[in-house]
Amino acid sequence: MTDALDPAADAPLTYAGALRELEQILAQLERDDVDVDHLAQRVQRAAVLIAHCRERISAAEVEIERVVADLDQ
Repeated sequence: MTDALDPAADAPLTYAGALRELEQILAQLERDDVDVDHLAQRVQRAAVLIAHCRERISAAEVEIERVVADLDQ
C-alpha cells in the first residue's frame, strides 16, 4: 500500500508500479504470519491494483489498434 509520507505517493500509478505492489501483497498473503486484521484491506487494495492494470492494458490495446489502423491508410 502506498505510504502517505512517500513523496512518490502523489505520482500517477504506473502499470509496473501496480505490478510491483501486487507482488508485494501476494508475498504478504503467502506468509504464514499474515495479519488477519489487515487481510481484507490487502485484498481490497489488490483488487484496485488489478482493475488499474486491466484499464492500462485496455488503453494500450486501443492505442495500438489506432496506430496500426493509421499505418494501413
